[in-house]
Amino acid sequence: MQDSIQQVQKFWDQRPCNLRHSSQEVGTRLYFDEVDSRRYLVEPHILNFADFDKYQGLRVLELGCGIGTDAIRFAKAGAIYSGIELSAHSLSLAKQRFEIYGFEGQFILGNVENFSEIFSKGEFDLIYSFGVLHHTPSIRNALNSIASVATKDTEIKIMVYATNSWKSAMIEAGLDQPEAQFGCPIANTYTKEEISQLFVDSGLAIKSIHQDHVFPYIIEDYLNYKYTMHPYFESMPPAVFAAVKARFGWHCLIQGNGL
Repeated sequence: MQDSIQQVQKFWDQRPCNLRHSSQEVGTRLYFDEVDSRRYLVEPHILNFADFDKYQGLRVLELGCGIGTDAIRFAKAGAIYSGIELSAHSLSLAKQRFEIYGFEGQFILGNVENFSEIFSKGEFDLIYSFGVLHHTPSIRNALNSIASVATKDTEIKIMVYATNSWKSAMIEAGLDQPEAQFGCPIANTYTKEEISQLFVDSGLAIKSIHQDHVFPYIIEDYLNYKYTMHPYFESMPPAVFAAVKARFGWHCLIQGNGL
């Protein structure tokens, strides 16, 4: 298990998630602005799910903060922010991002599977993790750690990859891969039933669970910062595309709380 953690850490240290979301010089304000714009253009459902403005003055813990894209949104909204990240490279960029924008936050280099010993129960109003727990060797350990810190008043918002999805079908057919960079050591997927049971087994309650996000763009153009939709998606009426995302979305979005 330790070897797996080290493999995951090495992978994300070599190229942090969304590192190439901008063509600007890495670490500059222009760079971070462009990363922000690109992320929420391609994944607009994050804005509704995270609901950043809701957490003004509240304590937010993010598990797997990456280079701090969602983190800075929480900070700008006035949240009291803490983030845990396995990749030292990613964490360094997240800290740099906060410094550039003039915000304060607590940043911890650590493993999402065993963070509970760092914090007290009920210390946070929100525990948030978007696109991280499916990359860790034991999601059970991560959820158990969340349960150790969360209370019934602690909101929990988590995104993991969905098994019953368009993206998963493309991966199985050899037409796609889980991440933009090849060789991700762990990228698990879950059905709604599986993730619900994992929550229950860990002593967490689920309020809602749904799917969203089908990436509609031609990859070759997207890598060159052009947003050309595949013809079969472009021809879909908005209502049809929304239905496809709700049924076959790559992102399984879970909201719950502790007990």
